[in-house]
Amino acid sequence: MAKVKLTLVKSLIGRKKEHIATVNALGLRKIRKEIEHEETPQIKGMINKVSYLLKIEQV
Repeated sequence: MAKVKLTLVKSLIGRKKEHIATVNALGLRKIRKEIEHEETPQIKGMINKVSYLLKIEQV
């Protein structure tokens, strides 16, 4: 599977609780922190839900 690098670029303040929980489940806690995940259908769904908060790069 391909890997995807995610970076949190926007604040979680004032966002829906579901979106905050999704970002936390991806492993992102602070702005400008990066994390890599395998590109599984579950991860893709989570990324699509909060894509407006993230910078997404293929690795």
